[in-house]
Amino acid sequence: MSSILNRSAKGQPQFTAPEQSSPSGEKSRSDADFPTAIRGLDNARTRIVGYRTGFLADLIVGLVRFAVLARATFSRYAKRITAVVTPVGWVVLLLVPVTLTVGYTIAWQELVVVGFALAAIALMAAIYLFGRSQLTISLHVGHHRVVVGENASGEVRGENEGKRRSLGVVAEIPIAATYAEAVLPSLRPGAAATHEFPIPTHRRGVITVGPVRTVRADPVGLVRRELVWTESAEVFVHPRTISIPSVSTGLIRDLEGNPTKDLANNDISFHALREYVRGDERRNIHWKTTARTGRYMVRQFEETRRSHLVIALSLATTDYANDYEFEMAVSVAGSLGAQAIRDARTVTVVASEQTPQFAKRKIFAVRALSTLTGTRLLDDLTRVQRADTALRLIDVARVTSEQTSGVSVAFLICGSTVTSQQLRAASTKFATNVEVVAIVCDPEAVPGLRRVSGLSVLTIGYLEELKRALARSAGA
Repeated sequence: MSSILNRSAKGQPQFTAPEQSSPSGEKSRSDADFPTAIRGLDNARTRIVGYRTGFLADLIVGLVRFAVLARATFSRYAKRITAVVTPVGWVVLLLVPVTLTVGYTIAWQELVVVGFALAAIALMAAIYLFGRSQLTISLHVGHHRVVVGENASGEVRGENEGKRRSLGVVAEIPIAATYAEAVLPSLRPGAAATHEFPIPTHRRGVITVGPVRTVRADPVGLVRRELVWTESAEVFVHPRTISIPSVSTGLIRDLEGNPTKDLANNDISFHALREYVRGDERRNIHWKTTARTGRYMVRQFEETRRSHLVIALSLATTDYANDYEFEMAVSVAGSLGAQAIRDARTVTVVASEQTPQFAKRKIFAVRALSTLTGTRLLDDLTRVQRADTALRLIDVARVTSEQTSGVSVAFLICGSTVTSQQLRAASTKFATNVEVVAIVCDPEAVPGLRRVSGLSVLTIGYLEELKRALARSAGA
């Protein structure tokens, strides 16, 4: 912006900015146009007293500032009080002025005594809120991953880091939907005490342990002060799994894969010899035939296929008769997937996706579980739950076949409510060269293997039968 050169009364040159016009045609004014720095200011003071100055304006501003500070202080302490006073405490605090006022008004001495007694109880309860604990409390979980049914425990450790003897405290440890109590006794300076508590592992899932908190409360229950000491910890309760022989995991006899009808220049299964063409690798030249025919001849192979396992787990409630069948299905998926990962096979594990309760249409999708390691897979399986809105087995098979390429073996895992017709319909969603194996978890049926229109159906009543059933199917 160019400046206009003016001269002051003393003849010195001065630069002043030209006046600017607003879009409406009015001249805009900068801060330098106002006689004082207050002009043009928009803050709390100007909103209260405008541009006025003087003692009265300062007094009004001071009173408002005091009111704002008092309000903030009152709110801070009010939040602390409301956080520690129980409903019974509020009733007592309300009865104290009521009983004293009514008692003195109608000269009822007994009611006055009750009022003073309640005031004394409230005063003694307030004493329990004062003071600072000298303990340092920590939480330790022995094993963050256990198998369902195994013993698991945690430990709360309290250490007195102060210079005086500490009082005994009771620590509360939330464990899923329940609580455990850890009683830490009175400790001398530098001493420590521990309390071990069990963690329930009778059901598969992720159990949140903690945070540990101590409660300071009066005997009557008027006040309750909670102090949080630690962060929460997660314990993964994995489904029960069994070890499966690798020879039966993929139902493929050859470790390197079955030969296909596709021809390749480099592979393991030899097919025939053909004449050399530009671009062929010289290491594939068959020199004996070349010497006999006088033309370069190279080996040609049948392309083999490494086994790509797909394990599809249905989470639909209608595909299972009860929770026992569903938990067995989760264990089957974990056993197959973990063994395939240990055998360094290509494996994909998917589970039904759920449709949100308020969705306008059904969502056709599957959720891929982690197959990076067996532990990661079991971690993901601890979180799966069956649901009414989850995809059924037929839809799971269709979505899986569309989203997964190069599948050689597909395991479809479900419960006893899935019929043979539905199993056949699910198997047809995969290509004809895919070996489809349906594993039906039914404790009421006779375990066995049957073939249904190119589909292998394994029925098991308990998890240990999976190993024998897969061994029979591999040898069939």
